[in-house]
Amino acid sequence: MAKWFTLLCLLCVSPALLAGTPARIVSLTPHLTELLFTIGAGDRIVATDDASDYPPEVKRLPQVANYRSINLEALLAQKPDLIVAWRSAQSRMLAPVEQLGIPVFYSEPTDFASLATEMRALGKTLGVEKIANAEADAYLARLTALGQRYGKPKHIKVFYQLWYPPLTSVSGNAWPAQAIELCGGENVMAAARTPYPQVSLEQVIKANPALILAGSQDPDTLRHWQQWPNLDAVRHQRLHLINSDELHRFTPRALNAVEQICRAITPKLLEPR
Repeated sequence: MAKWFTLLCLLCVSPALLAGTPARIVSLTPHLTELLFTIGAGDRIVATDDASDYPPEVKRLPQVANYRSINLEALLAQKPDLIVAWRSAQSRMLAPVEQLGIPVFYSEPTDFASLATEMRALGKTLGVEKIANAEADAYLARLTALGQRYGKPKHIKVFYQLWYPPLTSVSGNAWPAQAIELCGGENVMAAARTPYPQVSLEQVIKANPALILAGSQDPDTLRHWQQWPNLDAVRHQRLHLINSDELHRFTPRALNAVEQICRAITPKLLEPR
């Protein structure tokens, strides 16, 4: 009861219930923080989660959440009139805030194209439709161009190392898996039952990928594969690092990493001109 009273007191002096375009936004996930800047509303962010680090200026803002929890008192102390959050991970934690009447914009893009839909919806919510629509159009144009340039199937088997150890990969609708497909590659873990399966070394050796990718910027991330010189990818030195900060965030910058994957999959002699 005391906690609820505290939350209500914080809300009493909040402009959250006032009508109008949101001006004080709390962003609870990195991709939404970045999207707000992309559509011209970054200056309205008053607090973020502790993983939001792009663009660099967000690092100076108060942090009211991490990937496991949300500090509701700290959040409400910012007097937000809009909260933007990740639906599957944060909707349950935000239920008390929604009961207080504070609007929440939930995000859950399922594929590359759906990101444009979310950008437009966010722009409409914030009254910046013109720039949001323009950014969404530019994003879709680049996505289409990548598919046209690199999307022809190349029958190149690809293993994506999401994490090690334990050795973890991607399948299904995970964005790295979608990127491999978009670029014309064959994900050797496509049939796995979970989006982020833990994989045995024997599975990889049996699949014998021609290309191994890893979401990292650390050169040592792929070093352990050198123990297996008979693997196609190792024998031909086709082990590539992909910028995970770009690929694993649902923003237009993800296409920079997608293009990295496409270039890694497409041999230079076969690359379209």
